[in-house]
This record gives sequence, structure tokens and C-alpha cells, in this order.
Amino acid sequence: MKNQVKMIIEDTSRYNFSTTVEKISAAANDAGWKMPAVHDLQNTIRNFGKEILPVKIIEICHPGHSSRLLELNDERIVSTFMPCRISVYEKTDGKVYISRLNAAVLSKSFGGLIEEVMTDSAAEMEEMIIPLIAEETRKQGTICM
Repeated sequence: MKNQVKMIIEDTSRYNFSTTVEKISAAANDAGWKMPAVHDLQNTIRNFGKEILPVKIIEICHPGHSSRLLELNDERIVSTFMPCRISVYEKTDGKVYISRLNAAVLSKSFGGLIEEVMTDSAAEMEEMIIPLIAEETRKQGTICM
């Protein structure tokens, strides 16, 4: 994957699934972010007769950041990326993972105010997630796709 743009960041959590979700939720709240929804994909898929490992999508939004873009006509196009989403899931290796869009990289394609707001938002999200990342992931560097 050398020289590829890495649009999704994936890290191993140092905690179990439930604790990871709880800690992300608490960190978002402590940082002044709102949590409009948490999607339990395992439960949703179970309702259709299939079993999968746990997956939750946590939607978070910072009204101060979002409003800077949503109050302007041309910048509203990036509302498709709102609210910010953090995925927490288990894999068959028994580990828990945290993934999210690499908004800092994506934002460069927009430039201007969109880049500024998305970069700021991404940095704040990383501050919430960094304490949850397992030591082995930190040593190897962030796994990206």
C-alpha cells in the first residue's frame, strides 16, 4: 500500500468492546462533543437472522465545528461526512478495533475553511482515541487502509 492515500484509520483498542465504546462516549462528552446516535450493527443484523461479531458505530458532532460549515451554502456539501463516525468492532482474532475516516487527509482535497474545520475536528477526535489505543498498535504505527 505504499504511496496510497490512506482514507481509513484502524487501531487496536487496549480495552474490551463495551469499555471501548463507553470510553469513547465519555471522552466525546468531556470534550464538548454531542452524540446523536450509536448504531448497534450486530443487533441490527441479528434482527435479519444473521450473526456477526460486535460492531457499533458512534456518531459524534461538535456543534461549534459543524456550524462553521453548515451556515455557508457552498460548504454544506460536506454535510455528507457529518456527524463524525467512529466504529468499534471485534474481529475473529478476538481483538477490538477502532476505525474512523482519515478526515485530515480527506480535508486537503477541499482546502480553505473545510480543510481547516475538518483538520481541527480530526485532531480533537484523535485526542479522544489515543488513550484507548493498544501499546502494540502504537509501536507499529497506525494501520491504515
